[in-house]
Amino acid sequence: MALTKEAVEQALARLSLPDGGDLGSRGMVRALTVDDGAVRFVIEAPTPEAARAMEPLRVAAEEAVARLPGVQSVSVALTAHGPAGPATPAPSLKVGGHPKPQAGPMRPAGVDRILVVGSGKGGVGKSTVSSNLAVALAKQGRRVGLLDADIYGPSQPRMMGVSKRPASPDGKTIIPLQAHGVTMMSIGLMMDPAKAVVWRGPMLMGALQQMLGQVEWGKLDVLIIDLPPGTGDVQLTLCQRAALDGAIVVSTPQDVALLDARKAIDMFQTLKTPILGLVENMSTYICPKCGHEAQIFGHGGVASEATAMGVPLLAQLPIDLDTRLAGDAGTPVALGDSPAAQAYAQLAQGLIAGGTA
Repeated sequence: MALTKEAVEQALARLSLPDGGDLGSRGMVRALTVDDGAVRFVIEAPTPEAARAMEPLRVAAEEAVARLPGVQSVSVALTAHGPAGPATPAPSLKVGGHPKPQAGPMRPAGVDRILVVGSGKGGVGKSTVSSNLAVALAKQGRRVGLLDADIYGPSQPRMMGVSKRPASPDGKTIIPLQAHGVTMMSIGLMMDPAKAVVWRGPMLMGALQQMLGQVEWGKLDVLIIDLPPGTGDVQLTLCQRAALDGAIVVSTPQDVALLDARKAIDMFQTLKTPILGLVENMSTYICPKCGHEAQIFGHGGVASEATAMGVPLLAQLPIDLDTRLAGDAGTPVALGDSPAAQAYAQLAQGLIAGGTA
């Protein structure tokens, strides 16, 4: 009988952790590969301190897998998720470069659905919607991934509160980070945050292909991709090279934003990507002191546009100070129970009920 990943996972599931559970149920086994009898995987501890105490467990895991029929060699790396300095990537891991040929649209192994969040212009809160939607879905029990595809202006590391460089056990596989119950990856984690990304289109395409195909996403119900604004190379590449299940378009209510939102909608329709609906962000402002309600950017413009185009209005999200503070602090507002958090929870519930997340 050929050696399988399932057999390795079953062997690891028999190793109990001191504080309960096992390596599999706690989601600590990453980048598991089985190749002609050679088994490689990473055990990711929650903190560097925990990792130092888990060396006996690493040895036990290596011995347990080595006893399986068909195993020729076992390589087990121990790493930690947390703020204790960057993991050292394999020297040969490079980001960017020309894309490789592929037979058709790509879907990472184990990922059930891929949704993109886009906008026609910048400044409408698309990345804020992406991170909070991911957290809201995770709070409701979904296995969620978040890919920051805004190559030139990645903001998800700040919004999700992560800064560690992802590890690579073999110079090919990239181990994503975990934050607030979400598996996440961003080009911003792979580059010097003080340096601009000065790349032409082919370099962007190569980096996106890497983040879809080389990242060990694991088993996900939904992968949310935060697109850059506009209708450029990144959007074209993803729509043509990834097996997308739907697009969510974010806009603020004013006419100027809607002009560009229409272009984003037309792009997705041209590229045959299903549009799940529109989100009206910064819809209403309620003064925290007096309770006065104001429509700073107008109100209802996105709802009218959704009706005119025959697509659903998925949510009308408020503008408030807590959302901005939470994003800057790396703790998305959807983690709490404020009115803004409840709005994101309703958005997540609607997508789950509709079978799209």
